[in-house]
Amino acid sequence: MYTDSASSPARPAITVPSLRQRKKGGEKIAALTCYDASFATRLDAAGIDVALVGDSLGMVVQGMSSTLPVTLDHMVYHCAAVARGMRTPLLIADLPFMSYRDVPTAMASAARLMAEGSAAMVKLEGAGWVVEVIAALAERDIPVCAHLGLTPQSVHKLGGYRVQGKLEADAARLLNDAKAIAAAGADLLVLECVPAELARRITAEIPIPTIGIGAGVDCDGQVLVLYDMLGITPGRRPRFSKDFLSGRGSIDAALLAYVEAVRRAEFPGPEHIY
Repeated sequence: MYTDSASSPARPAITVPSLRQRKKGGEKIAALTCYDASFATRLDAAGIDVALVGDSLGMVVQGMSSTLPVTLDHMVYHCAAVARGMRTPLLIADLPFMSYRDVPTAMASAARLMAEGSAAMVKLEGAGWVVEVIAALAERDIPVCAHLGLTPQSVHKLGGYRVQGKLEADAARLLNDAKAIAAAGADLLVLECVPAELARRITAEIPIPTIGIGAGVDCDGQVLVLYDMLGITPGRRPRFSKDFLSGRGSIDAALLAYVEAVRRAEFPGPEHIY
């Protein structure tokens, strides 16, 4: 039975191996983005498993129209701030646009995020040539989170923020990409805006945990942009998101509600998937 961390003993730190154990045991992984130390302490207290310092900060913190202007310096700064505010969650940081364009650049960028930003894992988008980068990082014991489906750094190539994998050929490509990424040594895979049935199949056919965002309830875990799930992002909220603060009296209550909904596989619901 789910119990919140506010009344529970101190949790052991979440590690890369423990995420694999959760997949094997069928225990859902609750993840959220985070960008500063104050929110980091709240996420830690609520029992969040994974904190992602996403390049989404370019849009929700900096007010940019996309994630593309975010720099490596920005990511290091925000990652270090989040690290100072939490103890238990696994801390993942995005490698921003063009910071992993080849293996040497990816090595240098990942080193900064881990050494200066205190990240435990780095995240990068795409497959194809990116698989070589993943393999090189993994060979050097740098934990990697991959990202397939809607990849925001490719927004111009994709023609906007669109669902991916709806056509049979595209679905087959994404499944093959997921298998290649896992074989290359990635430790985690984010699936964004893909049909729920495709995400279910990918989750069943690869050995590493999947984290869904607009990808259905059958992923091994879920992630949302923190400001989206608190209902404070300006403009229209994405279909796959939910305002957990609405009807609750505090941010802490909203975070606990989110963790509980993910753990019980009550979120996402049918209205949040494609």
